[in-house]
Amino acid sequence: MADLTSGVDEMRADYLALTRRKRMMDGILLAIFVALMVSGFMIADDRNAGGFWDGLHRVFDFPKEVLGEAVEKVGAMPAHFVNFLPSLLETINIAAVSTLLGAMLAMVLSMMSTRGMAKWPRLIPLFRRIMDIMRAMPEIVIALVLIFVMGGGPVPAMVAIAFHTTGALGKLFSEVNENASLKPVEGLQSVGANWTQRMILGVMPQVSPNYLSYALLRLEVNIRASAILGFVGAGGIGYELRNAMSWGKGQYDEAAAIFLLLFGTIIVVDQMSSVLRDRLTHGKKEKVSA
Repeated sequence: MADLTSGVDEMRADYLALTRRKRMMDGILLAIFVALMVSGFMIADDRNAGGFWDGLHRVFDFPKEVLGEAVEKVGAMPAHFVNFLPSLLETINIAAVSTLLGAMLAMVLSMMSTRGMAKWPRLIPLFRRIMDIMRAMPEIVIALVLIFVMGGGPVPAMVAIAFHTTGALGKLFSEVNENASLKPVEGLQSVGANWTQRMILGVMPQVSPNYLSYALLRLEVNIRASAILGFVGAGGIGYELRNAMSWGKGQYDEAAAIFLLLFGTIIVVDQMSSVLRDRLTHGKKEKVSA
């Protein structure tokens, strides 16, 4: 009994020591983070010639002007919604096609980089580094290069977003693959199935709900990304928003209409994808009979 009590006391002491070390490390990391944030802000403010504090009191001037003009011309809002609807549909199409292409490429790369599934196991590190590079490159940088080569329009935006989506979804898909059972793959291999057949019949039925869930989540992100890329001439509603804002006063009601359209679209897509993701991952809830 005494040995049991001493063992419990020793475990408690070890746990408390571990907790103290963890808190100390958390405190050190927090202090480093705060120091980096403060120093970075000071450097940025110095490079901006101290303009941050001078302009801080005017931070709400622009939103006030936009809202004021939108309220004055509220009667023109329905016409603006109709006028900018094609641009909004173009933005949604860019995001949808980019997500589809990125998801298809991500499925292949994720299986190529997963142990037990890879067609060429020795090339697993290569495929993982490819996904790292694709994920690390921002969409706007890729879009700027493509616009310089291909000219403005939705195609550079689509390629840029699909490129980044492939790397991002590839990482998520590979983590899903790690939890898939390899027994169906081994069974199919024993009867002579090739690699494509093993992946489609042995892996896809297990991972497809999570694949679709992550793809829908990425679609929300890509809608916002495609709108942002419009500012650099990649088409869509972002391009219209840039034009409306660049003209200044007199066009702020159009900018407000575009903001409302984009905001409403993101909310609708978010709610719809949330419902679909819930059904895919958890299944349709059965009704409880009275």
